[in-house]
Amino acid sequence: MPHQVSTGNPYTRGIAEFVSGLRYEAIPGEVLTRIKLLILDSVGCGLYGADLEWSRILQRRLGELDTTQACAVWGTRQKLSAPHAALVNGSQVQGFELDDVHRVGVLHTGCVVLPALISVAEVRPGMSGKEFLTAAVAGYEIGPRVGICMGNLHIAQGWHSGATVGVFAAVASAARGLKLDTDKTVHALGIAGTQSSGLMAAQYGSMVKRMHAGRAAQSGLYGAQFADAGFTGIVNVFESEYGGFCTTFSRSTDRFKLYELTAGLSSVWQTMGVRLKFYSCVGSNHSTLDAIREMQHERPFGAKDVAKIVVHGSQVTVDHVGWKYVPKGLTAAQLNLSYCVATLLIDGEVFVDQFTEDKLADPARMALADKVEVRHDPAIAAKGPQFRQMVRVELHLKDGTRMERTREVSRAKEKFASEAEAVEKFEKLATHVLPRPQVEKLRDAMLGLEKLEDAAQIARLLTKA
Repeated sequence: MPHQVSTGNPYTRGIAEFVSGLRYEAIPGEVLTRIKLLILDSVGCGLYGADLEWSRILQRRLGELDTTQACAVWGTRQKLSAPHAALVNGSQVQGFELDDVHRVGVLHTGCVVLPALISVAEVRPGMSGKEFLTAAVAGYEIGPRVGICMGNLHIAQGWHSGATVGVFAAVASAARGLKLDTDKTVHALGIAGTQSSGLMAAQYGSMVKRMHAGRAAQSGLYGAQFADAGFTGIVNVFESEYGGFCTTFSRSTDRFKLYELTAGLSSVWQTMGVRLKFYSCVGSNHSTLDAIREMQHERPFGAKDVAKIVVHGSQVTVDHVGWKYVPKGLTAAQLNLSYCVATLLIDGEVFVDQFTEDKLADPARMALADKVEVRHDPAIAAKGPQFRQMVRVELHLKDGTRMERTREVSRAKEKFASEAEAVEKFEKLATHVLPRPQVEKLRDAMLGLEKLEDAAQIARLLTKA
């Protein structure tokens, strides 16, 4: 029996109308303040990522294949074509599990939005700082809405939402940056959506997880650029009953909610739901790490005192981070809850210096990781997708002490970082790659983005002299 065909696209078109019609003056001041700090954070992560092994591999190989010299590879002297620069820069931002996250949308936003948008600014000189901010907000608004539409089960099914959902954040910002009208933005969404892909098995030790964000940024940029040239895409990419994004990436129609795609556009700002990360590991681990720190503050203890730790969480938490740790590379360490708990207890911190090759198979760390058990708690799962990262942590010490702490979300997700905290993190990361005077100029430019006459200046400040 042939599949029914419908071309109705109220949600796809609703998104396109919002993106093409968004104006700087319509964005609330608190959103503009937030987006500048989010941009600062992402470029800091991207600069730190420039000197990582997997980033250098991409830089070298793409440099051999591409001599276009159009767009900057952040933190280097290298230039590539716009799509290849977006690929590398997105991979660098997501390169060490430090970049922002929208908890409910299950999406890292900056790593997909900014590499695409900065490439647009470079190839289309003259984009003002205010236009750049407007285009960035478009991406930060649309990406999380697609993630909310798909719900927790999208990632539980095995898709990496940063890659699959990320294309829509990237294309929204690139389309607004190119000033596409509504019709062309519809096509841009349809072109980007058909490129959507990313498998969560990448979390168990491969470098390729780092590349997912880069590919999403590249696909979003392709979508906008091709639509601008008159290329057409799937006009009902979200609504199509057969082969649409939602029906294809969800097992059944009751597992996605189309209305969430446009819910609250222009009144509820999802940008305000994006938070910064201060642990260099996957966001699903942060609630547990915070719970352990709180218990340490209440009753000091260290690695040698621990008999057992049991973490109760949703099935998504168990599947995503609760597997038995095996030293298969830095990706596996940063995504494994047991390893990160052991690292916190041994080092007192879980930041960039805690993830080095010499620590991955450290016997003391592995022995402590074996004392951490992650269990599915049906009561937490029953609370719904907004409690995906809720945990109840049981601590058993060798002296017989038992402590327990429940956290719904990590501290970073309860309250957004202050400007001082965001700047400190940015400078700590960026000075790994660029000299401090340049880092300070970049910081000031990001915090005063609305004053820039040409956003291409951002790329120049991200480049080594």
